[in-house]
Amino acid sequence: MKCFPFSGDTSPKKQEKKNIGNNHVNSDKNRIIRNANINVVKDNIKNKPIGRRHDQETHAKDTSAGIQKKSVKEEETKAKKDAKQSSPRSVILPNVKGQNKNAVKAKSFTFSELMIATENFEEKNFLGQGGFGRVYKGHLKDTNEVVAIKQLDIHGCQGIREFVVEVMTLSMADHPNLVKLIGYCVEGEQRLLVYEYMPLGSLEDHLFGEVSKRKDLDWHSRMKIAAGAAKGLEYLHGTMNPPIIYRDVKCSNILLGEGYDTKLSDFGLAKVGPSGDKTHVSTRVMGTYGYCAPDYALTGQLTFKSDIYSFGVVLLELITGRRAIDHDRPSKERNLVDWARPLFKDRKKFHEMADPILENQYPSRGLYQTLMICAMCIQDQPSQRPTTQELVHALTFLASKNNKETTTHIEPIQTSVWSLSPSPKKSDSEDEIKA
Repeated sequence: MKCFPFSGDTSPKKQEKKNIGNNHVNSDKNRIIRNANINVVKDNIKNKPIGRRHDQETHAKDTSAGIQKKSVKEEETKAKKDAKQSSPRSVILPNVKGQNKNAVKAKSFTFSELMIATENFEEKNFLGQGGFGRVYKGHLKDTNEVVAIKQLDIHGCQGIREFVVEVMTLSMADHPNLVKLIGYCVEGEQRLLVYEYMPLGSLEDHLFGEVSKRKDLDWHSRMKIAAGAAKGLEYLHGTMNPPIIYRDVKCSNILLGEGYDTKLSDFGLAKVGPSGDKTHVSTRVMGTYGYCAPDYALTGQLTFKSDIYSFGVVLLELITGRRAIDHDRPSKERNLVDWARPLFKDRKKFHEMADPILENQYPSRGLYQTLMICAMCIQDQPSQRPTTQELVHALTFLASKNNKETTTHIEPIQTSVWSLSPSPKKSDSEDEIKA
């Protein structure tokens, strides 16, 4: 018995009758099509002479032109609709009551303007590359301003949503420790962001880059950077309305200006924090492996304390000169937090955690206090981690030039430091956490 991939009665005889009936209908249709001169389209595609009467040829050309004109118009309408849907201006902003009135609205640039600014994205202007795409140095001729221009990689790990979130977040923000968004470009498939230019690059470049840069990063500079990053985080958590969870605290997102002026950047993963009686925001897990809080990675429950954990990892990187995840080190030392936890329990080993390139040029008391802050930030229980206000208070003191060995000992945050439990085991197969 044969089977036919059709619905209804599929016997061969009835199928044959259906085909015969269809042949008559098709014959009538073909005659109508010939009379309407639709076969002219085939002749045009093959570039053959049409060979019809002059009036028929004229009619066919008019018909073909009308179809093409209609097609072009439909494409233009579709393109405008797509651009409107993906444009940050078409997105409804969240309730921003109480936001800083000094926040400057981002300017809309054309793609040609940014091509001129970067000299057609010349390789000599290339600054770096991240999850969003490539970053170029540019020069805006109308304002004589040097800027950094990020071009979205349409095949990258971040997309239109992250682009819109970043524009929304930075358009609402105004703080000296957050990078300033000057403008953006939405044109066809092109998505670009224009920022203020940070001449010293990222903290990652200085902490793990050339030896000369690493040596320039003395203890005082490291504490200044940590305090600046904490102030930016405090603004996101406590001043912005609604409050924002950064969700991507890491060295490559901390930019440096002259005198190690510190600014947080890259807000594509930012999320509006919980409000009212809510304690967390349930969301898919996104972030960078090694910085992501274990409670968030396991449950998908995002809180402000998730940022505190990530900040603690960055602070630990500043002190030790080690990466959060380093596959070039022995297996027991690849994960910075797991390596540091046993050392936190023995004050005699604190000096072993200091970056060797500092050559012991740091205040011992300052090292102890900073490591205490790290230990509290990376507590497994979110409730035991400090707030951003506490971090700012403690780190501002540690960054001050008056902080000397003779300074009276202070406990920056009143929390048990040494009750550390082992962190959940993580896989080190990937650098990015996404689910």
